[in-house]
Amino acid sequence: MNRRHILIGGGGLLALGAGATGLAARQMGSASDYADAAKAMRAILPPSPQVSELIRYATLAPNGHNTQPWRFEIAPGLITIHPDFTRRTPVVDPDDHHLFVSLGCAAENLALAAAARGRQGEPVFGDAGAGSIAFAHHPAPGEASALFHAIPARQSTRARFDGRAVSRTVLRTLTEAGRSPDVDLILITNRPMMDKIRDLVVAGNSAQLADPAFVSELKSWVRFNPRQALRTGDGLYSAATGAPALPDWLGALAFEQLVTAKSENDKYARHIRSSAGIAVFVARREDPAHWAAVGRACQRFALQATALGLKHAFINQPVEAPALRPELAALVGLPGRRPDVVMRFGHGALLPYSPRRPVAEVIFA
Repeated sequence: MNRRHILIGGGGLLALGAGATGLAARQMGSASDYADAAKAMRAILPPSPQVSELIRYATLAPNGHNTQPWRFEIAPGLITIHPDFTRRTPVVDPDDHHLFVSLGCAAENLALAAAARGRQGEPVFGDAGAGSIAFAHHPAPGEASALFHAIPARQSTRARFDGRAVSRTVLRTLTEAGRSPDVDLILITNRPMMDKIRDLVVAGNSAQLADPAFVSELKSWVRFNPRQALRTGDGLYSAATGAPALPDWLGALAFEQLVTAKSENDKYARHIRSSAGIAVFVARREDPAHWAAVGRACQRFALQATALGLKHAFINQPVEAPALRPELAALVGLPGRRPDVVMRFGHGALLPYSPRRPVAEVIFA
């Protein structure tokens, strides 16, 4: 939900010499091996999948810093998604807001995948314990929707879009996909309004990058090369922003030198300027159940965007910085409420996908 754009230059490798450069390349692993692993993780769901395959589709949901903060429990006719608090990010997400939004995104994927393969059900928050989402399912005719087909293709595209506008028909379709009785969705395509949100993103980003604890937490989740991304199966893979691969040690040094408030703010400004619009999701109440509902709504929106050939990316700094939330809430016409998710959308290119852990690692034994 709050993925960052880590664009790190590759010039540092040039000073190493041919032998050292070759060794570094071997240590970084192969981009093609990574692409093969990402493709396998996003393989099309078979017609009669095992429950573990449904869970694989659930794990393709977006989540803060790509921590994948979930564990799945399987019982006859029931799949339960539990929060994994060992994978929380206490600096950027001190009240676990993003964590519960992430669970909601995974629950939406699970429900769509199950329905497409003949297992109907509705995720229910809290039925299986505090913070958990229970998905009781029963046999039914399969209903494969456009949103289901978009699950393996969806990605948070952290790059510039091409600036093209989208039609009113597309905006209506996106609005319908994100509709929820528990969540308000505000779509913004007006440039002056988008500029005001840009200013809030920049202000939030500046405050975050001035906080050493935030920078340390963010850096701990960055994966600088294919081997590191495959080894951990999680985190923010730098190539997913178009950055070159670097050895672990060099990536860490480059991060400290090159990730500055100015460079990141300039990039966010360009990215927002290139977008067709911005979506803001605001829950009716501030509690984990409603945060999960936000996750379900924004995931349907993201999948519908993908089905329409659009890209999206999260720009959540104004909701992560408590001091900026009131201004954002007033800007979108909901004063006194807490905004939950900010997402830009538009036309853009495909980038490498983020890693995912093996399904066996997220299922209770």
